[in-house]
Amino acid sequence: QVQLVESGGGLVQAGGSLRLSCAASGRTFTTGAMGWFRQAPGKEREVVAAISWSGRSTIYADSVKGRFTISGDNAKKTVYLQMTSLKPEDTAVYYCAAAPGWVGVLPRATYAYDYWGQGTQVTVSS
Repeated sequence: QVQLVESGGGLVQAGGSLRLSCAASGRTFTTGAMGWFRQAPGKEREVVAAISWSGRSTIYADSVKGRFTISGDNAKKTVYLQMTSLKPEDTAVYYCAAAPGWVGVLPRATYAYDYWGQGTQVTVSS
């Protein structure tokens, strides 16, 4: 089992920045993928960004490219999502997810991830 705990959400004005953190505990794995997803009211959960456990590969949703950066610290078993130039449409609950053992192209689909955090609310005011 893997436990994921997100932190760092909050209320910010448009144009501002936030950094989300996701701390992993429990089962240790050395390969796989970690992802950030978000879900706005009435919408489906969508991938924001993902990173391989090695840190060598990343993917981003087109809507956040150039504004968000995903990174990881293996020693701390923590994944970060640095969000800049935030827009009101970024408002959502943000979830961290883990896909231990995943190999190949980083997955964008929710079904590829086995473990999920409880989510953290990000609200961007205009």
